[in-house]
Amino acid sequence: MWQTNAVAMRAGDEAMLIDSPYFPDELEALPGLLSGAGFEPDALVATHADYDHLLGRVAFPGLALGLGEPSVQRLHQEPGAAQRELRDKDAELYVERPAPLALGQVQSLPVPGSVELGPEELELHPAEGHTADGLAVLARWCGVLCVGDYLSNVEIPMISPGGSLADYRSTLARLAPLVEAAETIVPGHGAPHARDDALRILDEDAGYLDGLERGDERPALPGGRDTSEQRRIHAENLERLR
Repeated sequence: MWQTNAVAMRAGDEAMLIDSPYFPDELEALPGLLSGAGFEPDALVATHADYDHLLGRVAFPGLALGLGEPSVQRLHQEPGAAQRELRDKDAELYVERPAPLALGQVQSLPVPGSVELGPEELELHPAEGHTADGLAVLARWCGVLCVGDYLSNVEIPMISPGGSLADYRSTLARLAPLVEAAETIVPGHGAPHARDDALRILDEDAGYLDGLERGDERPALPGGRDTSEQRRIHAENLERLR
């Protein structure tokens, strides 16, 4: 569901998990999988405060969760919202969890800014627009860029409550040079991309936003994303912009 991605990175003796899988069996298997591969995380980071990106704490309850400063503010402004939304989605999908989501210790990260990972550095870049918060993570030393809920090959740009069209455009413009600097681009949902594929999707998404701003009721959606679900998301985008 949602083709959700989580990314483990390692530099020297330290590793970090960015975002999270969704289902309880995935979260239960994650510690053993990462430990066996030599990527047992020392820290957790979420690209934004949507509930499906915060579940690393379930797999690793002893670790602090790193969030950009705007995401920390969002959690403070919307206390319990992520837990309620997770509970509602679980009920819709008949998912049972052993315990509710507990965020525990949350560490505020500077955006823009950076965090150290062993001898290397992860760059943190603002990525608002989908929501009011968000960050992209660039590991230049290994050519990996994690973009959160942007540049997906399965999902059109989604303007969620708190997001905005103008901010989404700004984020796409900010991501363009970061994509150029990376070899592998990992969206929150969908397949990881090579640089050229990510740049193509970025152009498609900018074109979609043009149609959204015009108020097109039936825009031509990009290949692979013209589905009934994406049409529903487009209708919600239009409603939010009115």
